[in-house]
Amino acid sequence: MAPPRTSGLLLLLAAVVAAAAVVLVPPAEAAVASIDLGSEWLKVAAVHLAPGRVPIAVAINEMSKRKSPALAALADGNRLAGEEASGITARHPSKVFARARDLLAKPFPYVRSVAEALFLPYDLVPDARGAAAVRADDGQVYTVEEIVAMVLHYAAGLADAHVGAPVRDAVVAVPPYFGQAERRALTQAAQLAGVNVLALINEHAGAALQYGIDKDFSNESRHVIFYDMGAGSTYAALVYYSAYKAKEFGKTVSVNQFQVKDVRWDSKLGGLEMEMRLVNYFADQFNKQLGNGVDIRQSPKAMAKLKKQVKRTKEILSANTAAPISVESLYNDLDFRSTITREKFEELCEDLWEQALTPVKEVLAHSGMKIDDIYAVELIGGATRVPKLQAKLQEFLGRSDLDKHLDADEAIVLGASLHAANLSDGIKLNRKLGMIDGSTYGFVFEINGPDYVKDESTDQLLVPRMKKLGIKMFRSIRHTKDFDVSISYEKASELPPGVTSHKFVEYSVSGLTDASEKYSSRNLSAPIKANLHFSLSRSGIISLDRAEAVIEITEWVEVPKKNLTLESNSTSQTLSSEGGAANDTSDSKENVSSDGDANKSSAPIDESNAQDIVTEKVLKKRTFRVPLKVVEKMAGAGSILSKELYSEAKTRLEALDKKDAERRRTAELKNNLESYIYSMKEKLEENTEILTVSTEQERESFAEKLNEVQDWLYMDGEDAQANEFKERLDQLKAIGDPILFRLSELKARPAACENARLYLAELQKIVKNWDSNKPWLPKKRVDEVVSEAEKVKTWLEEKEAIQKSTPVYSPPAFTSEEVYEKVLDLQDKVSSVNRIPKPKPKIEKKPPKEEESANKEKTDSSESESKEAESTETSSESAAPEESQSEPQKTDDLEPEAHDELSCSDSGLGSANIHRTRSCIIVASSYS
Repeated sequence: MAPPRTSGLLLLLAAVVAAAAVVLVPPAEAAVASIDLGSEWLKVAAVHLAPGRVPIAVAINEMSKRKSPALAALADGNRLAGEEASGITARHPSKVFARARDLLAKPFPYVRSVAEALFLPYDLVPDARGAAAVRADDGQVYTVEEIVAMVLHYAAGLADAHVGAPVRDAVVAVPPYFGQAERRALTQAAQLAGVNVLALINEHAGAALQYGIDKDFSNESRHVIFYDMGAGSTYAALVYYSAYKAKEFGKTVSVNQFQVKDVRWDSKLGGLEMEMRLVNYFADQFNKQLGNGVDIRQSPKAMAKLKKQVKRTKEILSANTAAPISVESLYNDLDFRSTITREKFEELCEDLWEQALTPVKEVLAHSGMKIDDIYAVELIGGATRVPKLQAKLQEFLGRSDLDKHLDADEAIVLGASLHAANLSDGIKLNRKLGMIDGSTYGFVFEINGPDYVKDESTDQLLVPRMKKLGIKMFRSIRHTKDFDVSISYEKASELPPGVTSHKFVEYSVSGLTDASEKYSSRNLSAPIKANLHFSLSRSGIISLDRAEAVIEITEWVEVPKKNLTLESNSTSQTLSSEGGAANDTSDSKENVSSDGDANKSSAPIDESNAQDIVTEKVLKKRTFRVPLKVVEKMAGAGSILSKELYSEAKTRLEALDKKDAERRRTAELKNNLESYIYSMKEKLEENTEILTVSTEQERESFAEKLNEVQDWLYMDGEDAQANEFKERLDQLKAIGDPILFRLSELKARPAACENARLYLAELQKIVKNWDSNKPWLPKKRVDEVVSEAEKVKTWLEEKEAIQKSTPVYSPPAFTSEEVYEKVLDLQDKVSSVNRIPKPKPKIEKKPPKEEESANKEKTDSSESESKEAESTETSSESAAPEESQSEPQKTDDLEPEAHDELSCSDSGLGSANIHRTRSCIIVASSYS
């Protein structure tokens, strides 16, 4: 095995940190995900901007692994996926469905041939479209879209668990050879799984994005080939990296970008093909040992066990020159053991090594580039770890070292997550990397209809190969009757795997005949046109979005002739019917509903000026745009699920969702019951304090009940429902919880009493401080606090006395919680009194004098009042303690507000603080 690659996550961390991702909406809402759905493995990454977390990271599964088997299983009415499905493959191979992604939108015969070649013992049946479906052990039939939806549902669950909230927006990576039917089917499968697909990204574009996000191409551009050999396919993509200048916030900055120049593939060559060579080699060995003409290829269980061990043997050969294989009870309780050398393995795959170089050779040939023009050849995909493959690449490239800067397994999913972040409305990456990916297939369209004359433009190019994704196209034809539009692959010799016809979709365009008949009697200035609006989405899906008829009519109309004598500083040029109106016409684009009202656009005419207005005839051209009805009418294995089939599939999957939720709840309650039994048994055996809070009879009865439930759990409880586990757990807790409560009160109650006494002692100092420093406090309120403190003290003494005579194995006379509640109530009263503000001093005013005397002695009176005010204020201040002068003055609402915490640091209460901590109080005494 090759040395461990530099982690793609580490590379991405540096890039993302440098990019300084910014949250535009709350983090939970801003989370998006990416899914790398491979033939054999599944990887999920999540973009989640939260404090203290890596913004982009690969989500781990329930086994803490960073990649999961792309499997779904239907066993005994239950749905399993990922690791759970993998766990039952050897025992129930016919119930576990692998390579579902590669079987999407494929004709039934093709799917059956693939299943037979890979020894996949599915119960395959054709569905209504002619595509493949699988029959579960309960007889229910599921389409391949539903199987893929189960895998995507599992992937979405991994993202949810990583983020801690539902994540529904995702970018899904697909291989470049995916055609239109596969892309549309995968999008529909995602919808069934509840995943909103932001885009489908080609795998090579995801890897290219991950490669370039942390690099600077402003000084030099470069060509990089990404070579990916995965489990089921191999491709090579040529990518050109460069930089361009752009204005940003008034400054010129350099922006990196990449463009996918070309991509070539072999959709059948991958690591799985190598494994199948080993599987057949070892199967022949075992058959020879058995003799009697036995062929274990006819045994699904035997082949499932053998394939599982062969995978491990191949991995060992990547790092060693020889590897053993051992399969217990391979067939009829007979074990199989053998060894194989790396040399023999390479010999078995001899024809594959040259075949693996074909995509690289084709990319160079079609691009006209030489090996020396290539800056790097980056290896991704698990199968690129095979030493012989690396040696052949080194030999062809003439390089001693191959480029392995990306994580072979995670480069695609991490790059796709960057694309997801860029497409999301809630996340913005400051570091930009422009992505220009192209369509891996070229497309042509054809018009068919009655009386439609086909010429050289009948079957014309619509999208050339490697055309930039995410564009809209416009085509126009001249016709008068309804017609059909079909879209096909440009080359019938280059079709997606399993596809037999180059035509993949057809549309019926109607409404043109009616429009033509309606306007045929009018003076048409030009033949009727039909405008077709196509789009090629960023997911690589092409479609006819809408169509419209364009009808131009020329008519002579009466229009007011402007009175030149009434207009100043203006020139009006009017063309009369005698002056050659045919040479100057005015256009007005209108909807068909406007009909003949188009000429009423002139302003209302004032009757007073009616005698000055003269009409004339003008030739006017009017344009009507009539929307046409576009209906897709594609049948066959490549068509998507109809509304009825989709609704049925959605209902089946929702039923499985509910069943999964109930199964998880049952498993959780069963685990809780099992944990409680073991925990209580351990406490009864090892915790000596339990002996003091329970009687021997009570312990024996409880232990007997624990054993009884445990026996039921491992016998009859295997198939029990969730409510049964909950009921038995409640029965055990009814016995065990009182014991545990008394055990906890052994320490909690004395601690609570000690804290209470400490606070009561501190309260005496608080009251004394009030007497000295806050004489304005109402005596009645202070006496209430003192009285309440005495009541608490008396209550505490009485309860402690009763508790001393109560056996510890009996219900306690009082609890720590009761003590805390008493003290907290007292604290609230103390806080209420403490917040009573100091009254504002009253200022006595002299009685008013007679008006005449006031006028005469105004100055003297003002000075006298000022002196008296100073005297009164000084007298009032001297009567109060000096330290209370800073108290806030209030004149109304002397009742304090409720307060949950008493803090005495600035209120003359010392430093005794009581804080609520769930059901307990911490009292700190540092009064000085």
